[in-house]
Amino acid sequence: MALKIGDKLPNFKAKDSQGNVFDSQSVVGVKPVVFYFYPKDDTRVCTQQACGFRDQYEDFTQLGAEVIGISGDSVVSHKIFAEKYKLPFTLLSDGDKKIRNLFDVPTALFGLLPGRVTYVVDEKGILRLQFDNLGGKIHIEKALATLKKMSK
Repeated sequence: MALKIGDKLPNFKAKDSQGNVFDSQSVVGVKPVVFYFYPKDDTRVCTQQACGFRDQYEDFTQLGAEVIGISGDSVVSHKIFAEKYKLPFTLLSDGDKKIRNLFDVPTALFGLLPGRVTYVVDEKGILRLQFDNLGGKIHIEKALATLKKMSK
């Protein structure tokens, strides 16, 4: 069943880039969170998107939000990617696609690529934005605009 605006975000666990288990309950329902699903570490658009979130990370934290990137890449791949580009936020490994399926993230380009979708949840864990677009930079703009509206 696909998530819709107004739905409560389901709980999940996954390994982060340090190999630690991340439990969504540690942030969901505690503060606003931006979850962004992307196809692959260290590819052109995915790197631009990650660096965009990095460059505006302070804007997100000033709004009280956490940013979490999710892809099917391994813990090791995420560790290398995060270190190479000095990413200050959490990257989660979803090799078995459980989180992608839980969020019902569609595939792109006729099923050839994992989709690029951003979700923003409020401090109560309620979905406020679901944005599906292959472009990377616009996800940052949409997420920040949603967080700013939520903070008013």
